[in-house]
Amino acid sequence: MPPINRRGVLIGAGIAAGAAALNAPTTPAHARGGRPLIGKAVRPPRIHLMTYNIRYDTGRTTPGQDDHWPEREPLLVDLLRTERPALLGIQEGLFHQLRAIERALPDHRTIGYGRAGGSRGEYSAIYYAGDRFDLLEWDQFWLSDTPLLIGSADWGNRVTRIVVWARFTDRRTGTEFVMINTHFDHQSEPARVRSATTIDALVRNQFADLPVLVTGDFNVPALDSEAYRILVSDGRLADTWTAADERLTEEWNTFNGYRAPVVEGTRIDWVLASPGVRVHTAAINPYRPGGRFPSDHFPVQAVVELPR
Repeated sequence: MPPINRRGVLIGAGIAAGAAALNAPTTPAHARGGRPLIGKAVRPPRIHLMTYNIRYDTGRTTPGQDDHWPEREPLLVDLLRTERPALLGIQEGLFHQLRAIERALPDHRTIGYGRAGGSRGEYSAIYYAGDRFDLLEWDQFWLSDTPLLIGSADWGNRVTRIVVWARFTDRRTGTEFVMINTHFDHQSEPARVRSATTIDALVRNQFADLPVLVTGDFNVPALDSEAYRILVSDGRLADTWTAADERLTEEWNTFNGYRAPVVEGTRIDWVLASPGVRVHTAAINPYRPGGRFPSDHFPVQAVVELPR
């Protein structure tokens, strides 16, 4: 299936320990003066990627409320336009909200559709720089016993959950790799465990011979959850935050609830990578100009280099 274009480590067990002592600023650079925290200056073979729960538009807010999408939208556009990740996995975006991402990243293409089918429901879309990556194949499935059935949910979750994956070639290096983006359930622990097991099997079996990058809102803490254990502690993936050569920020909570970041907070949004992927930098970006937040989550960013 063609991409939707609505505009026409060395990771290993020993790497994490050295990163923990790095000092970091308490305010993102571009929040202080329009400068990016990472930005588009990242050059191949390095890849700048981001996971971001943009918070769906409830349609039930009024001007001045933290959650009011018309006031959050320009902030989201500014953040993405400034950071310009080459790869972006979003969660909770509704069809009309995708226009904001398109304005911010006009040269990116989109993969995925609504979890209720077509343009209906929330998206867990992947955005990729069209001038750098060639899309080889992609698919979307539902986290359920019937993964090809649109809208299916069988594991104790009342909300439909999906996975979007894509296989790319990096034109600058010729490297082939896979990106997976997802959003785990916020209520059902059995659903999260089954979801983690499903993604682990996908990485181990279908994509065992390729570098893999995984982005998502997992709705459970890193380091201290069964889903994390399945994917990272006992799995075939590593947490780019703990594996990074350098961290550009404090370890803030990634769900902010429209409140100031908390140091040593809970990371429920992760960027993961398979063995052999080197993680140069990682960051949690609490962009909030004038104290206003684009979303009730902070974006999580990483700069990685794929094995060749």
